[in-house]
Parts: sequence; structure tokens; C-alpha cells
Amino acid sequence: MGLAVVHSRALCGMDAPSVNVEVHLANGLPGIAIVGLPDAEVREAKERVKAALQNAGFEVPARRITINLAPADLPKESGRFDLPIAVGILAASGQLKGKLDPYEFAGELSLSGELRPIRGALAMALALRREGRKRSFIVPDANADEAALAEGTVILPAATLLEVCAHFARKELHVPLAPHVPSAALAPHTWPDFADVKGQHFAKRALEVAAAGGHSVLMLGPPGTGKTMLAMRFAGILPELTDEEALESAAVQSLNGSFHAGQWKVRPFRSPHHTTSPAALIGGGSTPRPGDISLAHHGVLFLDELPEFDRRTLEALREPLESGRVTISRALQHADFPARFQLIAAMNPCPCGFLAHPSGKCHCSPDRIYRYQQRISGPLLDRIDLQIEVPALAAEMLAAEATGEPSAVIAARVAAAVDRQRARQGKLNHQLGPREIDRYCKPSPEGEAKLRETMMRLHWSARAYHRVLRVARTLADLAGSATVEVGHVSEATTLRRALQGEPAPDALEAMKKQIEAKAAERKGTVPAPPSA
Repeated sequence: MGLAVVHSRALCGMDAPSVNVEVHLANGLPGIAIVGLPDAEVREAKERVKAALQNAGFEVPARRITINLAPADLPKESGRFDLPIAVGILAASGQLKGKLDPYEFAGELSLSGELRPIRGALAMALALRREGRKRSFIVPDANADEAALAEGTVILPAATLLEVCAHFARKELHVPLAPHVPSAALAPHTWPDFADVKGQHFAKRALEVAAAGGHSVLMLGPPGTGKTMLAMRFAGILPELTDEEALESAAVQSLNGSFHAGQWKVRPFRSPHHTTSPAALIGGGSTPRPGDISLAHHGVLFLDELPEFDRRTLEALREPLESGRVTISRALQHADFPARFQLIAAMNPCPCGFLAHPSGKCHCSPDRIYRYQQRISGPLLDRIDLQIEVPALAAEMLAAEATGEPSAVIAARVAAAVDRQRARQGKLNHQLGPREIDRYCKPSPEGEAKLRETMMRLHWSARAYHRVLRVARTLADLAGSATVEVGHVSEATTLRRALQGEPAPDALEAMKKQIEAKAAERKGTVPAPPSA
């Protein structure tokens, strides 16, 4: 009878617990049985492994083969166990000599014996480093750059099963796998430039403030005013990721199989369609996987046409916006994923989109406008720091040459403000807690009076009050001011007044008439008097 134990790893959220692949050969009817809570992909491994061993020139023992994936109560999924199962069969049958304990294996096998890439290679390498085990990690070639980001872990890439076996062959045939060296530094990623955007100086200023303090933004305006154009350029003014932030971001994307070496230190930008499901946005599945909010960790989540998203999908954003994490619970396991993203959202002011447009094309009734804006709940709106209007531009401005500041100039101011925050409090302003707000964001007496008056007039919540103070602190950092002055408070309140809750229909009707009158005045016409 033969027995072999091969080390590998499973995935459970961001964690990668150790798994022992135990292979036992016994007398009996030939066959392969896999136990240890495997899913369909793991159960199918026996067919892939048999074909790979035969095509690589090895013998599949004509004996009863039992493969146990321990611990038995941990769900096992994906094809990453193909390679350790194949190595275990070869070791148990005496076809592979050598000590397996100093190694961990992960890789999916093709029928020809080639190693295919897997999900979560970086997460597994990081778990191996955290545990402090002195083991080398054998992975497919395609995952080598990714896994090598876990500094201090010896990564041995292989292209085929034969290469892995040659590493353990007799001395005269010994062809050892060489530790992988990460690729040289890649060219920096190029984002679209803010210099391309004509006008919209107020919106640009708001996005600069958001980038400097890590704040979320809602842009409200008619179609074609540049909301999406501004959002696509936002990541280009964010400060450079630190090594720790880049590693966290890469590890999450690795779980989804979407990370490659060219994305190292590039801010993720996710823009899901408004028909996306709650599970796709938040994460889910029988074996939990990260959703868009986690894949945007330390990056940007852009939600265009915000009211068109399903109400349940939007409401699921509440807790992650506050905590920066999301926990997904299932019957067999629960997974905790990081989700510290910057939300950039855009919406039209009404169903047709042309409320307050100079053309005066909007014919939406106040009730329709009210119901449309009501799709964004008060609690979610309360969690968005900056709420700004992006108005339509005049034809003369569109025809003029773009003369705005380039992204590099804005990014330099943002980086200076971020450095001030990290030197003062060790984190960005949007992460400050209540006690830290009292310590670092306390405004001058004039600013305090201004904020109190605005809060009472607009009926802001305590959460809105604290968020305005954080934004005011960011404005002071951009100005290089050690204290929060009344001007910073005034600008902070201005940056939060595009969509104030849910106005009553009569107030909305009055607002609409006022907007129509201003639009007619700009066009040089006089609006018709209201009918009796």
C-alpha cells in the first residue's frame, strides 16, 4: 500500500487556508475517489489528472485510489488541486522520488499535461508568507509574476507536469525549477486627461477635493454635460498607491482571476452596468467571491445612471461605504472582503434628463420628478459626501479651445494635501472617526456658526454634519491651512447641495418654474404666463 501527502491551499474569502492532499493506494477495484467536501470542478479533476498522467508518459496505477482533501469540513473548489493530486498519485505509486514537504503546489492541468493559470495565486502566496512556513510554492508560469509580489516567498513556476516531475528526478536527470524573479518595472498607466474637459470648473474642483480626501461624489446634470467624461479622468488625479495598498488591491483581483502584472500599482476602475445584480456588485455565490465594490478596493467605483440601478442593489452599498468592508455569509462558510473604494455616481435630474436644461425641453411633472429622485434613498444619499450639479455648457464654450488644467497639475495638489493628512493623522480625512473629527476638523467660531445655521436650515443629520466637517478639513489641506476657516466650511456646504433629500411637490413645482424662467431669460425670451 502507498500513501503520499502533498501540500496545497484552498480559498475562503481573502484567506487561503492550508489543505493537505492525501493520496492512498489500496487493493481493490481500480478507480479514483475524491473526498473532503469537493465541488464539481474538484470531482472532475480525476478525469483531467488521468489523461494528463498518461499523455506525460506516466502510469495510472490500476488500484483503488482514495484522495482526501483535509480538513474535510472546508469547501474545496476550482481546478487548483489538479497538480497536487497528480503529484500525490505519482509519489504514492513510487514514480516520483523526493521530499514533498518543503513544497506547496497549485495548478490546473490540461489533458496534455500543461499547467493552466488559476485564481488566487497571490492570495495563496501571501497566506504562505503570513504563516512563516519555509516552503517553496510551485505554480503555473502564467501566475508567476502575480505570486512573486508576495516578497519573501520562493516561487517556482512550471509550464508542464513533466517540468515539475523533473525537479524531483534522479540526480543525473535533475532539472531544478528556478525561483521566479518579478518582471521589471512597467510603464506607468495613462489615464485620460482633465485638460480635455471644457468648462465645468466647479465639477473639476469637486473632484479634486474628493481625490484629496477620499470622498464620494454624486454628479447631477442633464445628458451630455460631461459627467462620464469627468469620472473617467478621476483616477488619473488620485495619489499613487503605496506598496501595501497595491498588494491588497492585487490580492482581491487575484481572487477573481482578473489581475495581471501590468496592473501593478494601477488604481482599479470598475463601472458596472445599471442592470447588475446585488451579488455581482457586492459579491456572493455558493462559494463567496468578491463583487465590484471589492474589486474596486483602493480604486474607483463609477455608477452611471444611478437611479436606474435596482433599489436593493443600491441599498447594499450603505454598510461598505461606512466600514470599507463587506461580509458575505452562506450556510457552509462566510467570507470577509475589503471594499474601501471611492464612489463616483452620476444621474439625470429627472426621467427625461432635461430639467434645468437651457432648451426647456423638460415636460416631466413634479410627481414624476419626485418619484425619480426618490429612487435614491435618504440614508444612501446621506452617505455621499459631495453632491454637485454639472450644468449644460453654452455653445460658445464648447466651440472654444480647451484650456483647463492638465491632470498632472491637479494630481500634484492632491498629493500635497494627502501628504499633510498622513503626516497629521496617518489616514485620509474620509476615514476619520467622531473623536478624530473633534480633534482635527474643529472649525473656527465663524465656521462653526455658519455650519450650524446651514444644518438647521437644511435639516441635515449628524452624519451629514460630520461629513461636511471632513470635506472642510480637506479644503483646508488643499489650501495649506492648519485650521478650518469659515471659507472652507462655506465651500464644503456648497459642495453638498445639488440634491437635498426629497422636496414636496409644491416646492418642486416652484423650483421648476424658477429654473424655466432663468433658462428663458438666458435665451432672451419671456416664458408664457401660467394658465389659470
